[in-house]
Amino acid sequence: QVRLVESGGDSVQAGGSLRLSCAASVITYTVNCLGWFRQVPGKEREGVATIGTRGGSTYYAASVKGRFTISQDNAKNTVYLQMNSLKPEDTAMYYCAARDQFGCALDPRTWNHWGQGTQVTVSS
Repeated sequence: QVRLVESGGDSVQAGGSLRLSCAASVITYTVNCLGWFRQVPGKEREGVATIGTRGGSTYYAASVKGRFTISQDNAKNTVYLQMNSLKPEDTAMYYCAARDQFGCALDPRTWNHWGQGTQVTVSS
């Protein structure tokens, strides 16, 4: 069982930055993908950014491309999400996830393991 623990959520003003961290209970390359997803109450969970743990390929939602950066530190079994130029519409609960299968798609329905989430609130 993969355990994922997120941290770094906070309240910031528009234009600010945050870095989210996700510590995994397993060596990161034992899963094929790590990713960040977000959800607003009443809406479906959506993919934000994913990364292949071995090759390092990254994928981003169009809404965050150029502002967010996903990265991993295999020595610390941790994945990060650097969020810059934050907008009020980025407000959501952010979840870290891991996927056992190959293919790091942004569709949350295909991911196997989930953290509890960390709240990000961006005020205008």
